[in-house]
Amino acid sequence: MSTARASIFTPVLIGGSLILLINFALRASFGVFQIPIAQEFGWPRAEFSLAIAIQNLAWGIGQPIFGALGERWGDRWSIIIGAFLYSAGLILTAFASDPTSIQLLEIIVGFGVAGTGFGVILAVIGRAASDENRSLALGIATAAGSAGQVFGAPLAEMLLAFYSWQSVFIIFGVLVLSCLFFLPMLGNGKPATRSELEESMGSVLRRAFTDPSYLMIFAGFFSCGYQLAFITAHFPAMITEMCGPIAPGGTLASIGITTTSALGAAAISLIGLANIGGAILAGWLGKRYSKKYLLAGIYTLRTIAAAVFILTPITPTTVIVFSLFMGGLWLATVPLTSGLVAYIYGLRYMGTLYGFVFLSHQLGSFLGVWLGGKMYDTYGDYTLVWWVGVGVGAFSALIHLPVREAPARPRTVAA
Repeated sequence: MSTARASIFTPVLIGGSLILLINFALRASFGVFQIPIAQEFGWPRAEFSLAIAIQNLAWGIGQPIFGALGERWGDRWSIIIGAFLYSAGLILTAFASDPTSIQLLEIIVGFGVAGTGFGVILAVIGRAASDENRSLALGIATAAGSAGQVFGAPLAEMLLAFYSWQSVFIIFGVLVLSCLFFLPMLGNGKPATRSELEESMGSVLRRAFTDPSYLMIFAGFFSCGYQLAFITAHFPAMITEMCGPIAPGGTLASIGITTTSALGAAAISLIGLANIGGAILAGWLGKRYSKKYLLAGIYTLRTIAAAVFILTPITPTTVIVFSLFMGGLWLATVPLTSGLVAYIYGLRYMGTLYGFVFLSHQLGSFLGVWLGGKMYDTYGDYTLVWWVGVGVGAFSALIHLPVREAPARPRTVAA
């Protein structure tokens, strides 16, 4: 047992996890900038929400592209290009002063996130891991993304107390390049099996997109993106404006959280903290139990948690309880979904196949972020868009149940 455990923590897993940590530390902080940017320019909430929504959509479109680039030319090139795009997009955004410019620049940021995010890194880690340890390794890497989320939003909140939002974007643009230092730790991964090598990428994609199970996984990941992106982009502002007051001299005040704005940033951090354990647990369970049933269970619990939260008065206590509970389920879907794709279709084109599934996630992200801002400007709060998230969560819980969880047989190639 000790040998198996030691083999999990390879240089590939450690290096990939550190890249994801940096990626998500910055990515998870964007919701903190909602109010400062809107206040400086006098924009409606929908303007910056659309920018974040476009970023999410570009991330989704870029994911299969960077996955295919990695499988054709090498994963390192995907990460290098992604890091420089991420950095350039953040720095250029700091000099934009109108909504259209920021929204267009977020396309660059989104492609940068794709090149340094889950689609590329999980494929590298999945190919390098043994069959026995793959699910847990994917869970650990996902947890690293959550670890970045723990300090990303609070770091942005702290920096905004001393610097303008433009300066913080420039700082983050430089910081994202640090992920390049971990490239030497990434190997070439495990060779594909002979049957996988015999199939072309086009053949595998055609087989996947005519398989009802792949299409159900694709559709089911939509709600994950909707819920996560909406909460990341709007939860800090939602708490700032809708949460009851923080009691002076109470527990929160004693640890420096004295405003609902600080509580909003802390909530994103708590979600990330709770998901460190949640993602690892999901990866551990994924090698022992049916991944599709675990996914259905996670979406069911998310749906119940979201419904209970919005039906009760929003107080600092309910914010903390919800953040911890939702955090345990936050990215728990990622090792299970990516592991399910790898299990059914093999490792050779995992990056591309998971990249297309992740596109569905980001279509949900686009809708969640944009709709959040649009409905806020229309109705003055986030209640209706929150209920839409409850509905799509229930849909995902149901659609995973018919998935055929078995390795797909590749077409026989004539000798």
